[in-house]
Amino acid sequence: MSRKLAVIPEECSGCKMCELVCAIKHFGVNNPKKSAIRVLITYPHPVVRMPVVCSQCKKAPCEDVCPVDAISRRDGVVRLDTGLCISCFHCVESCPFGAIYAHDECEYPIKCDLCGGDPECVKHCPKGALRMVPEYALGESKRLNNVLSYSQMKEIEFVEKGEVQTLRYAEIGKEQS
Repeated sequence: MSRKLAVIPEECSGCKMCELVCAIKHFGVNNPKKSAIRVLITYPHPVVRMPVVCSQCKKAPCEDVCPVDAISRRDGVVRLDTGLCISCFHCVESCPFGAIYAHDECEYPIKCDLCGGDPECVKHCPKGALRMVPEYALGESKRLNNVLSYSQMKEIEFVEKGEVQTLRYAEIGKEQS
């Protein structure tokens, strides 16, 4: 069964432990800017903590733009072969998620390789915001949140034939007369 790295931003505390363990594992340094995962934080309103890491795309744009085929998929992981890489950094520019990074001290782009299938970031995330899940379960939390948000709605406005319409939902617990 294929497993993918899932990010649950609602669970992220912004501690950036994932960045530290990634940089230590791959570069042996305590420098989060040399990490293949970055936690972006926006504030003051709304406060969002979003780990950004390679999505291991089925049709990877970074693979398509690489002029020397240094990026390829092996065992379900989009990998960068530094032996072939010419450091053009086209992959950094092409990633739709901004999940491939460049660092002045690094000769090659920094890209997640899922630590060979056992990601350190997942093992050390104190809140469980990073998880390895079966591929079929991807999006399950979003589907559940979507259903739950509808269950809390009392009414919704929509436009039909140019007119604003309001659809009111029956409130739970009220008797209908």
